[in-house]
Amino acid sequence: MKKLNITLLLLLPAMAALAADDKAEAATVSSEPSLLGLSQAETLLLIMLLFVLVLLVVSITLLNAFKVMYREQLNPTPYLAPVKEAALDYDSWLKTKKHKPSIWSKILGLKPIEAEKDIVIEHAYDGIQELNNPVPAWFNFLFYGTILFGAAYLFYYYIGGYGLNQDQLYEAEMTRSAEEKAIYLQKSANAIDENTVKADNAAPIIESGKTIFSANCAVCHGPAGGGLIGPNLTDEFWLHGGGINNIFKTIKYGVPAKGMVSWEKTLSPKQISEVANYILSLEGSKPAGAKAPQGEKYEPNNEVKDAGKK
Repeated sequence: MKKLNITLLLLLPAMAALAADDKAEAATVSSEPSLLGLSQAETLLLIMLLFVLVLLVVSITLLNAFKVMYREQLNPTPYLAPVKEAALDYDSWLKTKKHKPSIWSKILGLKPIEAEKDIVIEHAYDGIQELNNPVPAWFNFLFYGTILFGAAYLFYYYIGGYGLNQDQLYEAEMTRSAEEKAIYLQKSANAIDENTVKADNAAPIIESGKTIFSANCAVCHGPAGGGLIGPNLTDEFWLHGGGINNIFKTIKYGVPAKGMVSWEKTLSPKQISEVANYILSLEGSKPAGAKAPQGEKYEPNNEVKDAGKK
């Protein structure tokens, strides 16, 4: 029994750490002040710690109760001192000595076996008698305590509106998940480079790339990509290599020797990818007034072509 008690005490720091993790988790949901001037996360933590404390008290009480009952089984009269005189009558000895039950016996409402005759109910069934042994006080305390806890929980979360109920907590979790997903996708999109970029002719990608091209590239390559100061981007000939990887690299690092600036500091990797995919979609468009081909014809080696890829 002592080992079990020690185990429960050792579990207390682990429960407190778990409660601290729950507090950190709940803090991301809401930090608005609530009942008693505490935030919702602090209130939840306080309720959890009180609940853990009640469980510990009840567990220790039950363990001690089992220990007392176990002793009762081994020695039905643990309160009697050794009888020095063998001729002393047991009943008369009980009358001269005062019975002093332990504190656990009082709390649990335990009665010694010799006192059973005083709590026997008069009626009997087939020779079986019933004892008038009421429910212990600690059990009633625990039972009515759960009722009070349930009423307080109902008022706090559903009537008073101080805390998030299950539906509101679900909505908050879904909102937070959507925000985390957006952040993750943003980080993933900006993690691409000239080695990992992929050709994508999806309409949103092409439309976004067209907007970026019109704002930054059209001044040198023309509104339709036919070329002005810069080369024609609508044919099969390229000065610095075709394909999504080479185009991404050229936009990213620029060609300072020919007056093309690096866009690495101005555009994000995702934006550079969108512009590169838009340029790929211009192949064969043959805009009016396009410049003559320059560079070498690009022939992809063992590359799978899709609708927007050269």
